[in-house]
Amino acid sequence: MSHVRKGGRALVVGLGISGMAAAVRLRQVGWEPVVVERAPARRSGGYYIVLFGSGVASARRLGVLERIGDRGGPQIALYDVDRGGSRRPRVNLGSFDNGPRPMLRGDVEQGLFAALPDDVEIRYSTVPTRIVQDDSGALVSLRDTATGTTVDERFDLVVGADGMRSTVRELAFDSRRYLYPMDYMIAVTLLDRPVDGFGLSDGLILAEPGRSVWAFPFADRAPSLLFSYRTRDIEAEFGRPPIESLRAAFGPEPTGPLLEGLLTRYQEAPDALFDSVQQVRMPNWSRGRVVLIGDAAWCMTLYSGMGVSSGLAGGELLGTTLQRHPGDVPGALRAWEARMRPFIRTQQDSALATGRRMFTPQDRKELIVRAGLRRLMRAPGLGKAVCRKLLDSKDMRAKNADIAAPWA
Repeated sequence: MSHVRKGGRALVVGLGISGMAAAVRLRQVGWEPVVVERAPARRSGGYYIVLFGSGVASARRLGVLERIGDRGGPQIALYDVDRGGSRRPRVNLGSFDNGPRPMLRGDVEQGLFAALPDDVEIRYSTVPTRIVQDDSGALVSLRDTATGTTVDERFDLVVGADGMRSTVRELAFDSRRYLYPMDYMIAVTLLDRPVDGFGLSDGLILAEPGRSVWAFPFADRAPSLLFSYRTRDIEAEFGRPPIESLRAAFGPEPTGPLLEGLLTRYQEAPDALFDSVQQVRMPNWSRGRVVLIGDAAWCMTLYSGMGVSSGLAGGELLGTTLQRHPGDVPGALRAWEARMRPFIRTQQDSALATGRRMFTPQDRKELIVRAGLRRLMRAPGLGKAVCRKLLDSKDMRAKNADIAAPWA
């Protein structure tokens, strides 16, 4: 596809899903994106994610849906388990036609990277250190962390797609005031073989008051492992090795063979994540010619399941809105935000109200409610109807809404 220069020059900070989606769409509508990434090379890892209808629609229009694929399938099985090793089959919503698609974050990133035209410049080991705006653009100081050199360059637009702890947000906004801790911790890794005693495409959920373990299944590879638990002292969790915090959170009861095996697998994993769960809530996502997108703007946490879908939709819609407001970057950003904000607010509220409870019940009462729903989903003659009702719920319809669809 040939691209004619119709727009301006945009700096995209962050070579993740939101950044690449924005860069792909900006180039499609005639802008010149320059992508900078803190890391010395493109990251190829990533854990379990799901893609809802909103993300599927944007991925299709961006031309990457076939590239990113789908790791779901009828062979996937999901079980509720306990420390004693008992297991009960659980309905997998991803097996339904309009259910979420399971995949790896790296699948989406690889698809987007392959879709970037060859003439899009990417600079690794590069971070912004200063942003100064005027009416006609933004002057950005870019530091090459490998050489220590800094250059100043002008851009018509700066897109901060650099994650929950965004440098762009720190430079252009009051960064820290917008982080809202949820008092939960997560530990994640990708397993290199099935859970002991389970098949390749088997997943499991061990849920207890204030803590849970999930092994998210794929059709074609071993699961992604997630520990999630509530804490009253986030700093204390970071003050010791992650495995010690995990063992303390899941004690003092005996672990049993299954949980012990999962803890050991996490401890031995060559690549693992351990972090606090925080949302980003901001009154505005743009200031002049600087705009935040994805986790930098609205981090909804994994409890929403919507990080990737909203990143794809937000990046695609940003380019489309700029195309529809030629020569008026601030006006385009206001129109983009007006369209995105109701959608994002709904997803953030859902993560707090229902998503977190699904992942990790806060107390015994939530655990009992969760168990009751699980029994309904397994009931003969009723289970499928309950599942379809869930998939047609207001929350699920919002996740599948095509927010980035072109408008007249």
